[in-house]
Amino acid sequence: MLPEIKIREIIPINLEGGYLIDGFPSVGFSSAIASESMINTSNFELAGTIDSESFPPISIIKNKIPNFPTRIFVNESLKVGIFLSYFTLEESLHRVTANAMLEWAKKHKIELIVSSVAIKNPKGNEEMIGIGSTESAREKIKDAGLKVLEHGTVPGIPGILLNEGSMKKQDVIVIIFHTDGQGPDFKSSANLCLAMSKLIPGASCNIPSLQKEAEKAEEMIKEAQEESKHLKDYMYR
Repeated sequence: MLPEIKIREIIPINLEGGYLIDGFPSVGFSSAIASESMINTSNFELAGTIDSESFPPISIIKNKIPNFPTRIFVNESLKVGIFLSYFTLEESLHRVTANAMLEWAKKHKIELIVSSVAIKNPKGNEEMIGIGSTESAREKIKDAGLKVLEHGTVPGIPGILLNEGSMKKQDVIVIIFHTDGQGPDFKSSANLCLAMSKLIPGASCNIPSLQKEAEKAEEMIKEAQEESKHLKDYMYR
């Protein structure tokens, strides 16, 4: 049987015509750190949880409060939702997670899904490149002043979002950013956050506080990864 992704909404959500950010980590933690920075800067509120029997059973404790490691945050005034995760999903969960994201976007009439994928580059290349699932998504990339990728390969959740978005006429943009693969990668997190804010009107990142947030977020993510490591070995064998 295919794993099931359960999305539970805890408040009413109205994001019609808005945006959804994919904050699942890929290489390094920049995607999650950039998403967390945007949440902390722009007054997002917890709107739901994402869970599965196939996820490692972990609770993240923040300010004495237990939290699901994968949650949904919403800012209705900006019409932005964020799927934020503190652990990297196993490859076997990429397709079902991407499809759950697309279904959620359809349910809430999201106009644009923004995802990202990291490329390891020890030289620190800061160029941001975008890939669009549709012609209108590619126009949005150009309007934001980003280069559009001509040829390449996009793996994981972002790749599935692009493929399915192309078939379903859902605008998806994947930002390719460079990282040294080490954490906390403040520079790549800041660049990714700025690129996302160019695509999403009104969204912003507090760059001076991002370095501190990067260190805190990396510590939380690493702890979640470490605690779930032996559980993953058991669950996916």
